[in-house]
Amino acid sequence: MASRGGRRTAHRIATGLGVVAAGGLILPSGVAYAEPTQEEVEDRLDELNQEAGQIVDDYNDAKEEYEAAQEKADELEAEVGDEQDKYDELREEVAGFASAAYKGNDLNAPSTVLTVENPEDLLDQSADISYLSESQKAKLDEFGDSSERLFQLKDEADEALADAEEKFDEIEGKKDEVDEKIAEQEDLLAEFPSADPATEGSDVGGSYTGSASGSAAAALDFAYSQLGKPYVYGAAGPDGYDCSGLVMRSWEAAGVSLPRTTYGQAEAGAQVGRDSLQPGDILFFSDLGHDGLYVGNGQMIHAPRTGKNVEVVALAGYWDGQFMYGVRP
Repeated sequence: MASRGGRRTAHRIATGLGVVAAGGLILPSGVAYAEPTQEEVEDRLDELNQEAGQIVDDYNDAKEEYEAAQEKADELEAEVGDEQDKYDELREEVAGFASAAYKGNDLNAPSTVLTVENPEDLLDQSADISYLSESQKAKLDEFGDSSERLFQLKDEADEALADAEEKFDEIEGKKDEVDEKIAEQEDLLAEFPSADPATEGSDVGGSYTGSASGSAAAALDFAYSQLGKPYVYGAAGPDGYDCSGLVMRSWEAAGVSLPRTTYGQAEAGAQVGRDSLQPGDILFFSDLGHDGLYVGNGQMIHAPRTGKNVEVVALAGYWDGQFMYGVRP
């Protein structure tokens, strides 16, 4: 969620605080330092939340690219199979009438032609193909074109698969980064549970009763029905959500297709300022590192971060300080 500068800031804070353990900070023997205050822990949690959120969006981006690359590779593999069938059929047909054109003792052996990979080689070895009918010549040309398409498709499929594998590796790397950030957040939460308590065990589901109508009301109805479900990075329901996953599914329930990431959702409609917000508008925060849905009366519904559940919160205070703009799909 945060910029690279935010990551560097987070790193400096982490270095300054040291490693949080069950009994406080792990420090060199004989050196005593004050334990971090609750305010320091809350600041650190904000930093970690922004940093992990940025990685979550990178993870979602990489995942989308991987799935698209894999889908392309599968499509190309299917095309290769179709072209291979066509190529084999043409090859056998061409062999039937072209073998007679060969010089040598075994003029009528189709197997001779079937061992020729390149149709140009077949023509080079032919004594004369002028006797072929126009339809046979057309078949021979089609055979050559099919050969070129087949080998080109195979190359494209191989490249697509290689790209998909590369993206998969990138996704795994991003996931490992997120896991580390989440573990750090959980350690801090365990040390100071009152700083930002989780809401595990809360009731799931609710109803929107605000002033929105039409598609905005449908989106908010869905979002409210997800109240109490846990934040899960990279998730878009039905059992858990990250911030952009909840926004996407909510508007999907209203018949509106949105991109998967906050980056894409930020470009999915007209921008609106803080004073012009209407229920259903998508709210963006922290360098596009987080989003939620405006519900009216200065509140939003969102999937906050790991350790918390989908909730309705006031924008006043922290969130107003991080607010960028709204988008109306």
